[in-house]
Amino acid sequence: MNNTPCGRWLPMALLALILSGCSDDTAQPGQGSKQSNTEQYPVTWRFALEEIEGSVQHIYAESFREHIETISDGRIVVDIFPYGSLGTSVQLTELASNGSVNLAFASPGHLADKVPETGLFNLHFLLPEEPAMMQGLLLDPELTSRFQPPYRNAGLQLLGFIAEGWMAWSANQPLRSPEQFQGLRIRTMTSAMAAEAFRAYGAEPVQTPFAQVYSDLQLRKIDAQTNPIFAIEEMDFHEVQTTLTMAQASRFIASIVANDAWYDGLPEQERDWLHNTISDLAESAWESQQELNQQRLEQMLEQADIRIVQLTEEERERFRQASFLVRDAYLEMTGSQGKALLEYVENWSQP
Repeated sequence: MNNTPCGRWLPMALLALILSGCSDDTAQPGQGSKQSNTEQYPVTWRFALEEIEGSVQHIYAESFREHIETISDGRIVVDIFPYGSLGTSVQLTELASNGSVNLAFASPGHLADKVPETGLFNLHFLLPEEPAMMQGLLLDPELTSRFQPPYRNAGLQLLGFIAEGWMAWSANQPLRSPEQFQGLRIRTMTSAMAAEAFRAYGAEPVQTPFAQVYSDLQLRKIDAQTNPIFAIEEMDFHEVQTTLTMAQASRFIASIVANDAWYDGLPEQERDWLHNTISDLAESAWESQQELNQQRLEQMLEQADIRIVQLTEEERERFRQASFLVRDAYLEMTGSQGKALLEYVENWSQP
């Protein structure tokens, strides 16, 4: 791998060049679209996804496009870029930060290295387990408001959060206790906090790119991985793993972000369309991820001889106790701002 500055930045430069020709919108990245009359429409918004077609993010993006194009009477056109068309999740966040794309999904599993406060969503046994409470937390304007400053420091405008389902643990054995994680090479997302969550159980985290996970499981370079059910099925991980352990330790949370300069330059009407769409899709986003995860679980059970293991409350309690040390690591990384966020979410999680 070329580690020179040129070698690192050339792929990003090429992506930016490609994107510059993807629409008829003449506004430069980061300048926003300052149209004041209908003659300057349509305007194209570029929306980058961390997941492939058919995923939770893709379903959301398609609904987003339909809603925006409807309420704007076609004045806003949304170009969707599924995972693999522009780069890795980390690269997509950089493209959003530098204005090469206007909108993107950014998951804390990688974003926590750029916005450390988002590592909170990688902590196990923290988020509310009851669905209505979880929905309430994600829809609370205070949650977005509290996270906004660190996102803005990274060149991003936080628009909202969506849940994509419980994270399942796949392996070739049940994972019922921290002892069974000792020395287990488990693939996690790229942030330090995502790795620490499993290192607390004794595992050896391996931060493999998403597109490489299947082959690494097949070749036994890694022993296990963690993802929502829908992602496990669509990436065919069930073909090379025998057991899914349902611990309900953490949920996959994704944030919807915009380039900050682009967002600041939006005309008021376009900004209203954007916020109204995010708000209007909140309920359907929750329902669609539930339906998709259930559908994909049923498909996996039909397609493969895979074992489903549900942890007992006693087994979950052992993992819960082991997970608390990671909260200390989170506080060391994030200081007083992280402490306030952690206390805020802990209060939401109380029965």
